[in-house]
Amino acid sequence: MKCEQYEELFAGWLNNELKPAEKEMLEQHLTGCAACKAELASMQQLWVLMDEVEVPEPSANMQADFRTMLNDYKAAEAGKKSSSIGILEQLGWLWQWKQRWPLAYTLAIVLISFGCGYLFFNLAGGSKQDKQMVELTSQVHELKQTMMLALLENPSASERMRGVSYTGEIKHADKEVIDALLSTLNNDPNVNVRLSTLDALTRLAGHPEVRQGLVQSITQQDSPLMQSAIADVMLKLQEKSSVKSFRELLKQKDLDHGVRDKIKETITQLI
Repeated sequence: MKCEQYEELFAGWLNNELKPAEKEMLEQHLTGCAACKAELASMQQLWVLMDEVEVPEPSANMQADFRTMLNDYKAAEAGKKSSSIGILEQLGWLWQWKQRWPLAYTLAIVLISFGCGYLFFNLAGGSKQDKQMVELTSQVHELKQTMMLALLENPSASERMRGVSYTGEIKHADKEVIDALLSTLNNDPNVNVRLSTLDALTRLAGHPEVRQGLVQSITQQDSPLMQSAIADVMLKLQEKSSVKSFRELLKQKDLDHGVRDKIKETITQLI
């Protein structure tokens, strides 16, 4: 056997893993080969030094830190996926416009297709993709708002109600949306549309202009159903500034008796 072949037995000899025959053969070789004997001695010394090296104990927080990093990574990846899914869900909202608003639908698809193509094929960095995803989401949001405003002008009461219902999909209602809803609340000829609008505006009562508009609308309502509903809303919002408007409403001679009693009770609970 050559020295290289004997060197392959060094690790086994140091770990006491050699068979008796192999061990005897290696030891016989070492007695006559100074080079292999020196090599084995160096290797043995290295192993001793390695045994003396202290292995630090894992800290108590190591596993927790690792799990935290792992969970953060998973959350980041899930966020990217959910953002993509959210965009797809919003794009699916456009399909119902295909038959009713063919031109708006076509323009919407052109806009979104261009945005998606630019996003997924022209961007390389993840941060840029996130930025463009936000921009695309904003464009879809603006498109929903535009279509909602268009529906509020539709001659069909059911379509106007549909437009009001889309308010729930608009995360941040701006002044244009709020003004359109208040106008619908005060001027729409259909009571059901006005009731739906009142419900939508109630969900936007965090805006001071909405509360003010609701208070101003009290004296403009001529339907007992609307008058009763808006009284419930003011009581729910605890809008004390509405008391003056309710007192003005009580001056109307033709006010429904049931509504009159309800408004008196509402005023009592608000003051």
